[in-house]
Amino acid sequence: MNADLSDDIAPPTPPPSTADRLANAVAEGARTMPEDRPLLVCKPRRIESWRVFKIMSEFVEGFDVIRRYSLAATFFGSARATFGDEVYQHATELAGRLAKQGFAVITGGSSGIMQAANRGAFEAGGESVGLNINLKNPQSYNPYLTERFGFDHFFVRKVMLTYASEVYVYFPGGYGTLDEFFEIVTLVQTGKIRKVPLVLFDKEYWTPLVEFLKNKVYQDHKAIDEGDLDLFHLVDTVDEAYDYIIKHVSC
Repeated sequence: MNADLSDDIAPPTPPPSTADRLANAVAEGARTMPEDRPLLVCKPRRIESWRVFKIMSEFVEGFDVIRRYSLAATFFGSARATFGDEVYQHATELAGRLAKQGFAVITGGSSGIMQAANRGAFEAGGESVGLNINLKNPQSYNPYLTERFGFDHFFVRKVMLTYASEVYVYFPGGYGTLDEFFEIVTLVQTGKIRKVPLVLFDKEYWTPLVEFLKNKVYQDHKAIDEGDLDLFHLVDTVDEAYDYIIKHVSC
C-alpha cells in the first residue's frame, strides 16, 4: 500500500536555471515596463523585471547600430566650447580625412568637440554617428549626424563605444573624456579587448597626465608596467594623428 502511494508522489520540481530566470525576467519586463522609469538610487531588494528588459533591449539595439560599420573611429572630447578654436578645427579636419578613407566617425553625438568631429565626417560625405545619453536635462544632438541613438544607461553606452571602433581619438575634455580613456586603456592592458590605437591629441593638454603616469604611477610606485605607457600615442597635429592611425589600424 505504501509503495503504491509513493508512486503517485510527483518528484520535486527543480529550481529554475539561470537562463530560465533571465528569460522570465525579460518576458515580464517587456510586459510591465513603466512609462515613468524611476532612477536606481540604491541596491534593489528584488530584481525589477522591467529594468532587466530595458538593459537588454539597449544592448541589442546598440549592437545593431555599431555592427553596421565595419571600419570606424571614435572621437572623444569636451561637449563645451571652452577650448581654443584650433582644437575644434583639428577635430573637424582629422575626422574628415578619416571619413574619406572609409571610417565611420562615432562620437557622443552632442556639442563641442563631438560636433566638430561629426561635422568633419558629414561634410566629407562620410558616415557620422552619435551615441548619446538620455539625461534629465537632455543633451541635444548636433546637426551633423547620419545616424543617432540615445541610451538610458551609461554603462551600456560605454560598452557600445568600447566595441564600436578600430581606433579611439581623445581630444581635450573633462571627466567623461578621462573616464573613457582610462576605461579603454585598462581593457587593452588587461587583454579584455584587442590592442587598438589610442591617440591623445594636443600635447599641451595631455602631457601633464602622461608625465603623472610615467613619473608617479610607474617610476615611483610601479603600479603599472613600463610597457603600459606605450598603449597610447601622443600627437599634436592632424598629420601626425592621421599617419599614425592609417599605419596602425588593423581591420
